[in-house]
Amino acid sequence: MSELVPEPRPKPAVPMKPVGINSNLLGYIGIDTIIEQMRKKTMKTGFDFNIMVVGQSGLGKSTLVNTLFKSQVSRKASSWNREEKIPKTVEIKAIGHVIEEGGVKMKLTVIDTPGFGDQINNENCWEPIEKYINEQYEKFLKEEVNIARKKRIPDTRVHCCLYFISPTGHSLRPLDLEFMKHLSKVVNIIPVIAKADTMTLEEKSEFKQRVRKELEVNGIEFYPQKEFDEDLEDKTENDKIRQESMPFAVVGSDKEYQVNGKRVLGRKTPWGIIEVENLNHCEFALLRDFVIRTHLQDLKEVTHNIHYETYRAKRLNDNGGLPPVSVDTEESHDSNP
Repeated sequence: MSELVPEPRPKPAVPMKPVGINSNLLGYIGIDTIIEQMRKKTMKTGFDFNIMVVGQSGLGKSTLVNTLFKSQVSRKASSWNREEKIPKTVEIKAIGHVIEEGGVKMKLTVIDTPGFGDQINNENCWEPIEKYINEQYEKFLKEEVNIARKKRIPDTRVHCCLYFISPTGHSLRPLDLEFMKHLSKVVNIIPVIAKADTMTLEEKSEFKQRVRKELEVNGIEFYPQKEFDEDLEDKTENDKIRQESMPFAVVGSDKEYQVNGKRVLGRKTPWGIIEVENLNHCEFALLRDFVIRTHLQDLKEVTHNIHYETYRAKRLNDNGGLPPVSVDTEESHDSNP
């Protein structure tokens, strides 16, 4: 009898090495035109940006927002009745505008919060604001989970919250700390010291350091949050902002004055003109560049990828992984201007 010869074992599969891509192309392909394609698409469709302002009355919130966008975009500029009394509770008022520059359209919504911090008892006065922010996440989520969803979901989510700090020169109020502690988990908070021209340079510098220290001691993270820095370049740039600029000490004004033969935005005082865009006078230009010129897209991405995703995951988890059941949300806030 012939011996049984065992079948040879198959050789283990050798994993294929990734094919190296030669970056030295033999000719021009046109990959770099993707940036131009994206620019053209954005110019056609425009983009949404929703900014919320929070703080006590009298801190110049409306004026500052008008100054930021060089337009009359605030609630007061649009529909303010000077005889209107301060609301007894926090109200949410959203005003929408379309701003166009260089062919690019921005659908800007300014969300004002009159009544915040103005009462004798301000206990839990951040709750209506937190509720409003979450309602916008809920609206977006409902549109997203629809079987026949829209090609472009309307975005009413709050991308940025400017929190106005009174220029006391002392310390943050318990209300300031409570608000930022609760809301920093659901929205990008940028702290701003209002009416900085009421402090000397030394007082301003000391107050900024004190505010940063108090936020750190209380475990409050403001935008840009350290854990969201994507690379070393981001970290280097944002560390400088966090350690030197925050909170921005600003002055707002929509009035122009003649200074050295030039028209400048400013505030007239007995000792001269406070120039809004002069870095020797205040940090308004730094705030504008930060919010609009360098971090606007990142504010939108952090809102979508971090804050909204956190809300979405919790809602789906609470609902057993199913799309959220339709519930009536209050439409009284007029959040779709």
